[in-house]
Amino acid sequence: MTTEAIAKSMVRARATFARRPQAATHPDDPATARWEHGTRVVTRHPEGMRFATDMPTTLGGSGDQVTPGWLLRAALASCLATRIAMSAAEEGVALASLEVFATSTSDARGFLGMAEHAGQRVRAAPRCIQLDVRIGASGVPPARLRALVEESSACSPVSDALGAGVSLALNVEVAPS
Repeated sequence: MTTEAIAKSMVRARATFARRPQAATHPDDPATARWEHGTRVVTRHPEGMRFATDMPTTLGGSGDQVTPGWLLRAALASCLATRIAMSAAEEGVALASLEVFATSTSDARGFLGMAEHAGQRVRAAPRCIQLDVRIGASGVPPARLRALVEESSACSPVSDALGAGVSLALNVEVAPS
C-alpha cells in the first residue's frame, strides 16, 4: 500500500470512529496453538497462516524454531515499526529507513517454576524489555522523528498491552481421555 493510501485509510478510520465509537471495538483474530510433540507447538491464524515454535535444546526442544518469547519480542518490534510507518505516512514523512530492535532479559528459573532462596517464586516474564528504534527520513529534523516515534509508541497495541498489564483470563476445559 502506498504512503498516500495509508494516510487516507487512517483519515477515513478516524472519521468513522469519531462518528461511531462503537465501530472501533471488535474481536481480534484468535490464535490457535496446538501441541505437536516434545516442545514443538504449531500456531494457526483463521486465514490459514501457521508457524511453529520450539524450545532450545537446553530446555528439551529441538532448537530449530523460534521460541514463544522471541515471538513476543517480534510482535513488539513489528507492531511499533508498523505504527511508526503509519504515523509517518499520515504526517507526510517519507521514511528512508526504519528498524526496531526488541531485546529482553529473562530468568529461566521462572519458566521452570523455581523459587528464590527465600522461597519467593521467580517471575516467568522477562525482567525488562527494551525497544531501540533506528529511523531516517531525508530533510526531517531529528526532533520531529523522535516525536513521531514516541507518539507512535503510545499507540502501539502490543507495547500498550504489555505496559498497561492487560487483564488475562484463563479458562480450562479438560478433554475426555
